[in-house]
Amino acid sequence: MAMTNPLQFIQQVRSEVAKVVWPTRREVMLTTVMVFILAALTAIFFAIVDILIRGGLQQLLGLFG
Repeated sequence: MAMTNPLQFIQQVRSEVAKVVWPTRREVMLTTVMVFILAALTAIFFAIVDILIRGGLQQLLGLFG
């Protein structure tokens, strides 16, 4: 990789940053809400799976205990 002087580097960085499309406030809020909703649904799913496994193991161990 060729070395560039610091001034050229800063110019290249500024031109690349200018190409970035930043999300709007609405997009950020929507994706944040989506993350919270999906995290809650995942937590509920794993809680239900945990309850089912625990109940199954208690029934299984109850047969031998």
